[in-house]
Amino acid sequence: MYFANPKAVLPVLRNGEVVLLPWGRRLNQEGVLPATGWAKLESIYGGIWEKYHPIPVKIPALSFMEKDFEGHGHWYDLQKGQFIQGLVARAMNSNERRVYVVTLEPELEDNQIHARWPRVVQAGEPSRRRE
Repeated sequence: MYFANPKAVLPVLRNGEVVLLPWGRRLNQEGVLPATGWAKLESIYGGIWEKYHPIPVKIPALSFMEKDFEGHGHWYDLQKGQFIQGLVARAMNSNERRVYVVTLEPELEDNQIHARWPRVVQAGEPSRRRE
């Protein structure tokens, strides 16, 4: 599933159940939730997402794709027991609910080719924000 598709959904694992939720919001889509598909980890820790009543979730996937600075896609496999970290945001005055992929800034390396990187968590790792 590509974010550019306005009908993009992602599977979300929450309390042992898998449900499909809309992946973020595009600029031309109706709604009040942020117009993006990603939530930077530092913005979550900084409280920016609090007004959207965030719920941490795990996104089950076999692999994911990130584009490099030149726009070329590169696929990366997840290992057994790994999930992509997600955040479900909710608008309290409507039924709007969407999932956003939690991202990190990649560690600086000589071969760094991506501006962001999805946060990968293990099966037994809690997906809640730090206290």
